[in-house]
Parts: sequence; structure tokens; C-alpha cells
Amino acid sequence: MKKWLVSLVVVPALLMGCSSNEAEVDTNDEPVDVAALEVIVDILTPEKVGVNETVELAAHVSQNNENVNDAEAVQFEVWESGYRDQAQKIDGKLDGDGVYKAETAFDHDGVYYMFAHITARGLHVMPKQQIIAGNPDMSKVKEDDSDQSMDMGEDHGDMSEEEMNHDQTEAHNEGNHK
Repeated sequence: MKKWLVSLVVVPALLMGCSSNEAEVDTNDEPVDVAALEVIVDILTPEKVGVNETVELAAHVSQNNENVNDAEAVQFEVWESGYRDQAQKIDGKLDGDGVYKAETAFDHDGVYYMFAHITARGLHVMPKQQIIAGNPDMSKVKEDDSDQSMDMGEDHGDMSEEEMNHDQTEAHNEGNHK
């Protein structure tokens, strides 16, 4: 009986000694610079282009003032104003120094829009830019006020709330590309 009683006391004591209930404490006294973690996308595509000319879709990606050459995905989504359901997606390729590029052409005068979808270092950023091709009759241009990608519910279903909350980054980036 003594052996049994000793085992009831010793075994739990040994198990408690093997585990640690102490919470980890962050001893970093320096504040984290959240702005340094932000992925910045500057659209380099011209806002006015010619009809039937090759148009270079381009975006410069950086983080903490350093080029991002290891983006997980870069895709340019382009559509004519009022025809969002006919958007096309073109994969961007790294050209160097954080610049990703793709090419397209517009076959008639019109107002077009482009989202530069950038997934880099755990963040998804998607600044939007208007592109005017040729000399469109603005009275005939269908209005387009879309502010979300067509695939937000499909390809980004597993995104965190932080990644989905891109509006502030998008507003910041739209200001940077002008």
C-alpha cells in the first residue's frame, strides 16, 4: 500500500516537473514598426495608352524599403468599364528589382480598369488603376465603381481577417502610384 501511495504522489510530481505552465513573455522592449511589415505596391502602368498597342502592365513591390523579388503570386486583372464580368487575368512575371510585368492590348477606345493582385510575404494587396485607351466618348462609357476583385469569394476563401482588410493598404497604394 505504501508503494501505491508513493506512486500517487511521485508520478504526478514528476509529470508536473516535465511540463511548464509558465507563459512565454515577450522581452522585446522595442516597439514593432508595423509600417515596415506592410507590402507596398506601386503601379507603373501608364494611365493613358494607345489602341492596338502592346501595353505593359507593371507593378513595383516592396517591403520596408526593399524590393520584393519573392512574391508568391502576381496577377493583373483587367476589364473594360461596365463589363466587369468579362475581366481577364494575366499572370505577372518578375522582371527584376521588385518589378513584375505582363502585357496586354486594348482593341478599341475605352476606359479600362486593372487590379494588380499581389500576394507576398503572407499579405494580399490589390491596388486598382484606371486606364484610358485611345480617345473614348466619355458619354458612352458605362460607369464602373467596382472595388472588389471578382474572385474574393473563390481564390481568397482562406484569407485571414487581416488580409481581407486591405482597404487601407489599397487607399495608400492608390495614392502612391500617381
